[in-house]
Amino acid sequence: MPRCFPAPLLRRLRNEINFARLFADLRWPHKRRNNQLVFVCPLCRETQSAVNPRTNLARCFHCETNFNPIDFTMAVQHCSFVEAVHYLEPWLVD
Repeated sequence: MPRCFPAPLLRRLRNEINFARLFADLRWPHKRRNNQLVFVCPLCRETQSAVNPRTNLARCFHCETNFNPIDFTMAVQHCSFVEAVHYLEPWLVD
């Protein structure tokens, strides 16, 4: 299992993985509130959160944590960066 990844791959994982799909695949609590995708924070378990589709970042406003899809996968699955990248890599469409 490779432990080094090219920067373009990591950039694509951070920018192209859809959070709605990620939440569904991880079976993570989320919903649409006022046309905004919100979720339960995997760190503090609060729901003061939102996904910014323009930047593809998720933010918990309670604990002030930002997540990209890799970070979020690591937090939910309690896995390493390498494991999260390998989990998400097949989702990319060439």
